[in-house]
Amino acid sequence: MQQYNQQSFRAEHPEDYASRSAKAIPATVRMFSGCMDSQTSADVSNVSSFGLPEGTGPGGAGGACTNAMMLALANNPSPTYIELLGDMRAILSEKGYTQKPELSASHEMDLNTPFVLTPGSRSKSLLVGINYKGMQGELRGCVNDVLTMQQLLLSQGFEGGDQMRILADDPDVSSILPNSRNILESFHWLVEGAQEGDSLFFHYSGHGGQLRDDDGEEKDGMDETIIPLDYQTTGQMRDDTILKSLIVPLPKGVTLTVVMDCCHSGTVLDLPYIFSATDGNMDEAASGGGAQLYQNPKFNLEKMLMIGIEMFKAYQTGGWEAAVTTGLSGFFSA
Repeated sequence: MQQYNQQSFRAEHPEDYASRSAKAIPATVRMFSGCMDSQTSADVSNVSSFGLPEGTGPGGAGGACTNAMMLALANNPSPTYIELLGDMRAILSEKGYTQKPELSASHEMDLNTPFVLTPGSRSKSLLVGINYKGMQGELRGCVNDVLTMQQLLLSQGFEGGDQMRILADDPDVSSILPNSRNILESFHWLVEGAQEGDSLFFHYSGHGGQLRDDDGEEKDGMDETIIPLDYQTTGQMRDDTILKSLIVPLPKGVTLTVVMDCCHSGTVLDLPYIFSATDGNMDEAASGGGAQLYQNPKFNLEKMLMIGIEMFKAYQTGGWEAAVTTGLSGFFSA
């Protein structure tokens, strides 16, 4: 299994890399993923085995990543980022899961920084859960995951009502199906009008996958994907599409927190910095070697800058809608 460390992949001077990355992705984006790209993320038949406090979520089935995060925050409501990663990793290991959580980010940060979910001046959140009921590969806990995450966000001060959107393939939970078009339109809804001081949140629980990179931009030759409900007709949603629609449009001063509870999700947002909670990295952080993010070996800075230029040109001529349309071009055939 591939294990990254801080000494590897320092191909670019840190200050130059940080400056160029900030130009490509101005917003502060931080993503927790349930596993590395090479791993799968478990669907748990009964999350009561996690020993969550009474009243946490609807119970029943759920994702290992989501529920490990819930238990970690219940045990330590005010962790640092490195403590939260370490606690999630320990919980997953104790329950018999081999997946290693990861944190990726748009900017450098000290992982000893406190993890704070409390929103800023305005908040918006998008929660997507797909069980694929009646389909091959049916899952059981993904809709429960978004209900659990909804409960956490509301307790932390995130706005509900029309500032919190849920997509789920369960009519008792949401009237908006998590198909490709609705997911992309909801990305647009989440980022539209975002301004400095805003706090955004995106949670996805469902299948994730990998496809061969058709344009040669991924350094490992693979695109990470999420699997919409209608993937059999529209295909899987590649990381490039998520990047263009969810990340690139955000301005400086906006904070977006993401939790991806799906397989092969480590670099699904293609962010510049990453920390994998492997044995070696956690041991190094514990021994005083520094709890820092390191350059993501899969991040393609040149591709990011080109995407930004294309969308900025579209914005200049046609405004926000034109920029978003440019970002999404090529996903839908019509």
